[in-house]
Amino acid sequence: MKIFTFFILLFTCNIINAQDSPIDTDRPDQTESVNLVPKKWLQFEAGFSSQENKKNNHECLTPTLLSKYGLSNRIELRLITSIITNSQIYIPTGTVSKTGLEPVEIGAKISLWEEKKWIPKTSFLFHFAIPGLASKANNIDLIAPNFRFTLQNSIAKNFAIGYNIGAEWDGEDRRPAYIYTFSPGLNFADKWYGYIEAFGSIKKNEPSQHSIDGGVAYNVTNNFKLDISSGAGITKAAPNWYIAIGVSKRFNLNKK
Repeated sequence: MKIFTFFILLFTCNIINAQDSPIDTDRPDQTESVNLVPKKWLQFEAGFSSQENKKNNHECLTPTLLSKYGLSNRIELRLITSIITNSQIYIPTGTVSKTGLEPVEIGAKISLWEEKKWIPKTSFLFHFAIPGLASKANNIDLIAPNFRFTLQNSIAKNFAIGYNIGAEWDGEDRRPAYIYTFSPGLNFADKWYGYIEAFGSIKKNEPSQHSIDGGVAYNVTNNFKLDISSGAGITKAAPNWYIAIGVSKRFNLNKK
């Protein structure tokens, strides 16, 4: 509760004058946004979630935090930190929980080209999870890269389809998991955004994971957003369900 209160205070204090365009975030869906943080703006996106991987096995993120900085009009720097609690119910022993820091990820998003007719607006995003920058129980043996191309086609003024394709490594073996997302999204009622989504991953010699989810977000101001989302697995290997809430805030560092 103290952590949650801290982030609420962080994101609600010192409200700055709104920029013309509303804040664009990578949450709450699994589809990473094609857009970048404006040059010399700092943006934080925090999420709190509960997920059932399998029966009697849960994990909570309290929170996961994506920090982004607009280095230029075409490059965004990124840092991901996550505190995770894994809980396993053993019978008749009871629940055993472990809390720790997930491997810290550093990376960037690069704008490649704008949308033109049927050609989608496209950016390239990558991160590296670093061995040693994690709690002992969550540490990894190898540098774990991940990358994806983020793409978006505008269908109408308030309706667009975002989708990602890429790959990620878990830091334990050298086999990648190939990932995809597909998310139609709609801006409505001036400050609201809603979406539905399909996403998943495919890894050699392992069962595929495929899920669906949906959610809504509300722009309190042009620089402050709240969101809620939920999803469920549609294959046995995928997590059973998850629910998440989030808060995002950006700050203009151009001002003296």
